[in-house]
Amino acid sequence: MVITALQLPIIGLELSTFVVLIIAAFAGGAFGAALGALPAFCFTGFLVAIGEAAAYAGAELAGSITGAVAFGPVFGPHVSFAGGAAAAAYAARQNEMGAAFDYHNAKAITFALGTKPSHLAVGGAFGIVGMLIRQLSAGLMLPWDPIAMGVTLSALLHRLVFGYSIIGVVAGDGILDMTPFARGEKRAEDEVSGDADKAGEERFAVEPWLPHQYKWPGVAFIGFVTGVLGGYIWLETGSYFLGFGISAASLTFLNLGVEKIPVTHHMTLPASTAGAAVVASDPGGSALLVVIVAAIFGIYGALLGEVWQRIFYAHADTHWDPPAAAITLATFTIAILYILGVFPGSAWVPALGL
Repeated sequence: MVITALQLPIIGLELSTFVVLIIAAFAGGAFGAALGALPAFCFTGFLVAIGEAAAYAGAELAGSITGAVAFGPVFGPHVSFAGGAAAAAYAARQNEMGAAFDYHNAKAITFALGTKPSHLAVGGAFGIVGMLIRQLSAGLMLPWDPIAMGVTLSALLHRLVFGYSIIGVVAGDGILDMTPFARGEKRAEDEVSGDADKAGEERFAVEPWLPHQYKWPGVAFIGFVTGVLGGYIWLETGSYFLGFGISAASLTFLNLGVEKIPVTHHMTLPASTAGAAVVASDPGGSALLVVIVAAIFGIYGALLGEVWQRIFYAHADTHWDPPAAAITLATFTIAILYILGVFPGSAWVPALGL
């Protein structure tokens, strides 16, 4: 018997197609390492915005731009961003990075790693990991964003593989305490590891993911603002992902060093998704209801991101992406609200096949 398709219902692809996907994911992860994780993600944002605008205009290639390129093995965050983050963790562990970053070099996701084969190979390997997580999650119809889950689990895996602590060394009055950073406190000698650019005692006692975006009132308010915009964008265009694309593309300015650019894609995506889900049975329903629910989920995504960064980023050595974790939990919440009958739909979020 000649096997023409994988005998795995969770994959559901022709064998040759799956092999091509593995090869492409390796290349996508390696390319993400070459560019740097955040620059690669900025391309994701631009391509999503282009693809969704093309879809609105009725262009035939729109689905391929968003689905196959922006969210596929070329610039899918689970491939290119996750691969770039893993490669940075590896390069920093080998003292081969030299990013001169304020924190540990393994967190320097704005830094391009260039063409060193070992760095690209690590990026490629984790590109495959992210692709497999995404395929498995989507194939099982698990109730969350499979791409965001790929980014999140990949980060935890690269910490384990390269010997980094999952949480790190907690400073201050507990894992959620950011006040040591506000006071400018540094680590004690031999308390944490250093890198090629700095000794451990030169590192901040707490390293917030975004020094300009960690105070609760500001985080909540930007969540409200971008949540409203995410809901409005869905109302006007019918696109779940255009707000996400705009948010992601805006990070180009952050990567270029513009101070205080907020990170908001974990606010706009849950907002537009929840806004759509709450009127799923009546797309022409209350615009006000859409905007209100979108605002709530914008705030929810923002606060989730802040909680996750305080637990998994601020005390640790490598990049662990708070927005990806926030999107995972926010979309899980939307799916659960649908399963429980609170929302009439779950928009694009899988809901265990229900």
